[in-house]
Amino acid sequence: MTDLAENLARLRKANDLSQEALAERAGVGIDTVARIERGTRTTCRPATLHRLATALAVPVQTLLTGDSREHPALATRGQMVRLRQAVTSGGPVPGLSDFAENAETVSLIEAERQTTAVWRLDVGGRHNELLTLLPAVLADARRLVETNNDNDAAAGRRLLATTYRIAAGIAGRLGQEDLAWTAAVRALEVARGSDDPELQQAVAVRYLAWTLVRQGREIEAERVATTAAEAIQPTMLDADPVRTAVFGNLLFNAATAAIKIGAAQRAADLLAEARSAAARTMTSVVTEAAIFSPRAVALQEVENLSRGNDPETALHRAATLPALPGQLPAFWEAGHALHIASASVKTRRYDEALHHLDQAHRLAPDWATSQPLGAATMRALLDRATRRRGPRFAALANAFGKP
Repeated sequence: MTDLAENLARLRKANDLSQEALAERAGVGIDTVARIERGTRTTCRPATLHRLATALAVPVQTLLTGDSREHPALATRGQMVRLRQAVTSGGPVPGLSDFAENAETVSLIEAERQTTAVWRLDVGGRHNELLTLLPAVLADARRLVETNNDNDAAAGRRLLATTYRIAAGIAGRLGQEDLAWTAAVRALEVARGSDDPELQQAVAVRYLAWTLVRQGREIEAERVATTAAEAIQPTMLDADPVRTAVFGNLLFNAATAAIKIGAAQRAADLLAEARSAAARTMTSVVTEAAIFSPRAVALQEVENLSRGNDPETALHRAATLPALPGQLPAFWEAGHALHIASASVKTRRYDEALHHLDQAHRLAPDWATSQPLGAATMRALLDRATRRRGPRFAALANAFGKP
């Protein structure tokens, strides 16, 4: 079957159209649509392609290549330029001035408020707002550090390290792994002079390990994450929940790296250690530094089973999850739903997959629709749909991108 055949069928089903309805809307024969989708007609006149594309409200290029332009880019070129300016400014390069709106210095309290605000945008998946505000917040935190020599400077470095980490996270999710690495390294450097250097450096390393995984450097990612985890491993009597949470998140990073290189047992052992740490504290931590709780560990175990090509076990574990303490942000729960949707597709439970995809969309629509796993799962459902699936199916297909 040709790309045109597959793309036309996906787009038609994503719009909840029968072949007859599409032919009528496009002003072409039903036989034309049917033969293109069967792959028995491999060439089309330009006028026919334009009619079909217009009827489906997509560019002709989408029909031919599957490169959908339905959704705006997660970041404009201007936004990415400003983010790069914000991350790389303020260094030793001559002539590279800081990126800032003006020379005003904000107070420590205001910088704290701004940092919290952009983190909430980040976890809420509100990327456009985040990219608009983050450069100025970075510049303000950097200036706060540069203009103070007292305790405010150390606290300011903690906030600056935090904003660099947020920049690393959004850059990585936008496919800018090199920028993510630069931002995470800067976070690590700044953290050394903060008011909590050991913990802040460990959090920065967590982002570095995450970036290494995204760069395909899983062996290094596992080593970096486990080394950092060993350095801050809490003792049996350590009651600091944030320290335990950062330790647990580093184990998450290491386990994800291990599962990607086929070391399933090592990944399971790492998560077992994280489970023990969560059980000792029985506390839910939801901060930029870490998100950790017994439920967070349980979801991570399910997701690693899904990543490790054991979808049946992943679905069984998800269905039998006990009621564990630890409320998680909506985007974490949405991410879990996406993994269950993916596992459901792999086991041919297509109705269940659609249900979980819908759940993810309802929990965190902006975040869920920006995830490659959601788009890949929806694409798989479109490929396997043998008939029109109704308006909700079409709405989800449009939300997660088509074809």
